[in-house]
Amino acid sequence: MAFTWRYLRADGSEVADLPAAATSQAFPSQSEAESWVGETWRDLLAGGIDAVALVDGDVLVYGPMSLHPAE
Repeated sequence: MAFTWRYLRADGSEVADLPAAATSQAFPSQSEAESWVGETWRDLLAGGIDAVALVDGDVLVYGPMSLHPAE
């Protein structure tokens, strides 16, 4: 299994030009992927990413999940 993040705009389209905070790295476990996004979500949001989706290979685990704070 290889867990990766998809980086999305508010309209659901994938972000092509990823900010420096984003990674195309594959994580060996879901918990490691979630820990990473938990540490970097503010930087991702500042870099123009509105939401993320977690995938395992080609299978959507969950998402899109907004990076914007709840109001």
